[in-house]
Amino acid sequence: MPPTLASVVRSSSLHLTVLAGADQLERPVRWVHTSELDDPTPFLEGGELLLTTGIKLGKAAAKLQAYVHRLADAGVVGLGLGVGLSHTEVPQALVDAAAQRGLPLIRVPEATPFIAISKTVSAALAAEQYEAVTTSFEAQEELTRAALGKDGTTAVVRRLAARLGGWAALYDGSGALSAVAPDWAARRAGRLAAEVDRLRRRPAPSSAALQGRAPGIDTADEDYVVVQSLGADRRPRGFLAVGTEDRITPTERYVLNAAVALLTLTLERSRELRQAEERMGAALLGMVLAGEIVTARQVAAGLFGGLPEGTVRVLVGGAGPTADPEALGELGDRAEQAGTRVGEKLLISREDGPSGPRLIVLAPDNGAAHRACLGAVEEHEGLALGISAAASVEEAGTAFAQAERALAVALRGGKRAVDHEEVGAGSLLPLLGEEAVTAFAEGLLRPLRDHDRTARGDLVASLRAWLSRHGQWDAAAADLGVHRHTLRYRMRRVEELLGRSLDDTDVRMELWLALRSGED
Repeated sequence: MPPTLASVVRSSSLHLTVLAGADQLERPVRWVHTSELDDPTPFLEGGELLLTTGIKLGKAAAKLQAYVHRLADAGVVGLGLGVGLSHTEVPQALVDAAAQRGLPLIRVPEATPFIAISKTVSAALAAEQYEAVTTSFEAQEELTRAALGKDGTTAVVRRLAARLGGWAALYDGSGALSAVAPDWAARRAGRLAAEVDRLRRRPAPSSAALQGRAPGIDTADEDYVVVQSLGADRRPRGFLAVGTEDRITPTERYVLNAAVALLTLTLERSRELRQAEERMGAALLGMVLAGEIVTARQVAAGLFGGLPEGTVRVLVGGAGPTADPEALGELGDRAEQAGTRVGEKLLISREDGPSGPRLIVLAPDNGAAHRACLGAVEEHEGLALGISAAASVEEAGTAFAQAERALAVALRGGKRAVDHEEVGAGSLLPLLGEEAVTAFAEGLLRPLRDHDRTARGDLVASLRAWLSRHGQWDAAAADLGVHRHTLRYRMRRVEELLGRSLDDTDVRMELWLALRSGED
């Protein structure tokens, strides 16, 4: 702690006497300044003990009062008046003015040189700086040993809380609480979820200081809370929160910064290990999707403790043009962190697909990772997710194809998530974006509509009737009230105008989709 006026006054060699502001002596002294100006405030920064002999002050009460007001407004923590030169004693008007403003006023005897007071304060400041450096080094060594121990990040959080005399909490990249110390602080740390989530959406590193009452904390608990994101690149890898009874001191700030650096290094080192694991997991997932289940099980048994068990789903994430480039990576992180917390086995692969980067996740059906993907995709504009039907690991290749088709529907229709069951049951139109369907229908059917406006024969209606009867000529002709030869002629005309064969099932499907869009 820096020296205070009380510690200066208590120095027996200085023989100082407090005449006013005795209840304000705990103010820290940042420096000692000597001035005989009647307005020294332009040369002050605040926090000084000002010493003067009062040569230019005189004894007029109004002038002395104005002088005290200027010093108090400038943040001076105390005024020392040396007697024996300009003033044989401290003027009572100066004592009254100092008492009115709560400014400590100190009588400095003639035998005490101002330089002695300056040396006392300088020595105390030097001792404070030495203590800060020593404490910082000790804290760094202690935190480093904790980080290298078997408990790792949890031990760092525990040591940091003890060093600060408060509490500390560590959150993972998704904002979930992963470590807290002491144990009683878990509720307080949990109430910072909104603040952590706000920092999670900002590039790292970033921080927030919550002065006074922390959000959601009981009225009786007035913690000073600091929340800091952790990560060497733009995407936060975790978050550190600390709570103390008072604002943290400069020394405590050094300790906090050391913990932030160590936790960041630990998380980045863990990230490198995870990246290696991800590459192995991606290769393993490729084997599973290719149907090489026997080999995949043998490999997974040694590396990951086996493949996911029971019913699984394949989820394929993709990013549209409006998506944040970091969003797809966060989707994978959220899935991995959620699965790891509950001990789920899952496989994740990040790769470049036909329409851009995509994320492939093989996870237990309706498990933590599955739910985390659904939650994350709802939070990011332009991110889409295709979900397969429930399947066994042996059926993962088929499930992957289902998820890819569902993703394509989601991206085309501007949907956040599409399940294979939605694609496979009922009409496809509700899953597609209205603008995309309208443009598709108008472009495909325009030649037929142009014909119907200028020539005989309703080709659009004839095509709809023929398709609705699955190409049965007699039934479709009866619906239209025309001879089947007339209908055959019209269908040949449709083929000529479109330049496409109605024998192609894909062509018939596209035409039916266009007709069903409601734009005919």
